[in-house]
Amino acid sequence: MKNIVITGTSRGIGFELAKMFAEKGHQVLALSRNTNPLDSFNHKNITTISVDLSNASDISKAINFVNNNWKKVDVLINNAGKLINKPFTELTSNDFLEVYKINVFAVAEITKNLIPFLQKGSHVVTISSMGGIQGSLKFPGLAAYSSAKGAVITLSELLAEEYKEQQIAFNVLALGAVQTEMLEEAFPGYIAPNSANEMANYIYNFSLTGNQFYNGKVLQVSSTTP
Repeated sequence: MKNIVITGTSRGIGFELAKMFAEKGHQVLALSRNTNPLDSFNHKNITTISVDLSNASDISKAINFVNNNWKKVDVLINNAGKLINKPFTELTSNDFLEVYKINVFAVAEITKNLIPFLQKGSHVVTISSMGGIQGSLKFPGLAAYSSAKGAVITLSELLAEEYKEQQIAFNVLALGAVQTEMLEEAFPGYIAPNSANEMANYIYNFSLTGNQFYNGKVLQVSSTTP
């Protein structure tokens, strides 16, 4: 049984991951603004905390729970994401800030605050996007989103180096299109090759075993060629 922290658990991949870990006997701390979906699922292994990841004081609620109840975290999955699809000339500085707050700053903040609870063998998995991979196919309208997803790739590479002596692994999964509510909102009518459940199953296995083989790596999880 491991202690798992997952962000962005109200829907999509994060929701499926939380259920999957809980049903396999792991303890899950599920962080999202909307806790109703997992509260309704009502599994004894899932603790939900309503957290606005762009708010540092909100993140402290999660840290306090870990400190008071777990003392250690085996896996952190930085899954929460925000996507704004707009032509570049229509993107405002605030649009960029809102996207970076969730996709970059929150990843750094929650990871930083959980470092004291990460031990030898712990694994931090950050969910990025194929859009953040240099040389991959890019889509108009995603200047803020894809550049943010590129930023967390570099951040994870740096953290892997900084904490290699403690033997804490940091890896990134750069996902291709997955059929989630966020994708549907950004690209109405687009049909992705993978479901949220299928991708959650892949991430579940990688988060538990991938740190045996990878550290500071970016794995491209996409069935299409960039």
